[in-house]
Amino acid sequence: MNEDCRISDAEWQVMRVVWTLGQANSSEIIEQLATKCAWSPSTVKTLLRRLEKKDFLLVDRQGHRFVYRAAKDESEAMQESLTAEFAAMCDMHKGEMLLRLLDDLPLSRSDLEAIAKKAKTAPEKVGCNCLSTCEHMEGEREC
Repeated sequence: MNEDCRISDAEWQVMRVVWTLGQANSSEIIEQLATKCAWSPSTVKTLLRRLEKKDFLLVDRQGHRFVYRAAKDESEAMQESLTAEFAAMCDMHKGEMLLRLLDDLPLSRSDLEAIAKKAKTAPEKVGCNCLSTCEHMEGEREC
C-alpha cells in the first residue's frame, strides 16, 4: 500500500462503521459516529469523500441518497496498514515491537496458539535491513 492510500484514525472510525453495517447511507453513518465522536455531519461527509477517493469506499446513488460499502474487507485493510507500518521498521526490532503489542492487545487463546505455530518455521535470527552494509549481526550493536 503506498503512503497516499493510508487512512487517518478518523477515517478508520468511519470504515469500522461501514464494515460493521455492511453498507450504509451517510445519515446512518453520521448517526453512528455522532455519539461516539461528536463529529458534525459535514466532517463525516468529508471523511466519506476522502475514503472514496482513496478507494476504500464504493458509492452507489439510490435516489437522493448515497449508499456506501467497503471496497476492501476489514482484514485486508488491516493487513495492508500493519504491513506498511512494519515495513518502515528495522527487521531486527520488529519482533520486540510485536511482543510489546501482544502485551497490550486483547487476544484469544486461539490467536496466541496461531502465533506460537510461527515459532516452528522462524529463523534463529533476523538480519538488519537498515543499511546496505550493516554490521549489526556481527557485532550485535544496536542498529
